[in-house]
Parts: sequence; C-alpha cells; structure tokens
Amino acid sequence: MAITARLSEDLLVAETELQAVLAGRTGDGAVVAFVGLARDSSRAGVVTGLHLDHYAGFTERSLEVIAADAGAHFAVSDIHVIHRCGDVAPGEAIVFVAVAAPHRRAAFEAADYLMDRLKTEAAFWKREDGPDGSRWIEPTDQDRADRRRWSD
Repeated sequence: MAITARLSEDLLVAETELQAVLAGRTGDGAVVAFVGLARDSSRAGVVTGLHLDHYAGFTERSLEVIAADAGAHFAVSDIHVIHRCGDVAPGEAIVFVAVAAPHRRAAFEAADYLMDRLKTEAAFWKREDGPDGSRWIEPTDQDRADRRRWSD
C-alpha cells in the first residue's frame, strides 16, 4: 500500500491531484476522492479567509499517522492526503483526500474515516478572519461525534 500525506502552502488543485491518483491505475475497482472547501460564512458570521497554522514536522507527522491508521483499518491500495496550511480564501480547497481500493465500500469508508480523523485530530490551529475580526476555531460537537463512530 502506498501513502502520500503532505502539507502545502500553495493552491491545491484537486483535478491535478486526482489525475495523479488515477494515472496508471488498473488493479483497483474504486477511487473515492473528497475535496474540502473554505466557506465564506460560519456560525460566527462572514468569513473572508481562513488561516491554518502548523508546527513544521509535527503537523506532517499527524497527517502521516492518520493516513497509516486508515491503511491499517481498511482494505485499500493507496491513500492520498494533501492538506493546505497558511492562508486559504473562501472557495479554495483546504484538503484533498483520495483512496484507491479493489472495492468501493472500503474506499468510501476509508475516505470518511480519514476526514473524521483529520477534522478532529490533525495538528492545526485554525483561525477564521472576517470583517468583525478573527477567531480561533475548534472541532464542533458534531465533528467529535462523527469521530467517535470509528472508535475501536
């Protein structure tokens, strides 16, 4: 199984990432991809930007651990996790997750698992910026409930 887990301060182009995952793939029956986008609003109001702060080395390792755990839990061939850091504008991709597997169910479940873990455990400090100032954000109660679905 191959795992790609990386951070990027650059614009994340999901189509390019997906093409890389699909290239030359003949032994799998499914590739499931998810793209998370920055929104222009939240419970706190208008959002003009999102800032994802990270600690070099530590944050990358958290992505790698989450991806490796997904590989250990599901019958998959490839896992790709590309996560933005730094400043992200509304409408831009924050995260790209793709999972290749011989069968669709494992690919869907692994992608879902990855997103639940990334949302609650990836080592980022997230700040929403808006016309009324900035605020640090944490995973919601629903995010935590989603994560608990996968508890062993």
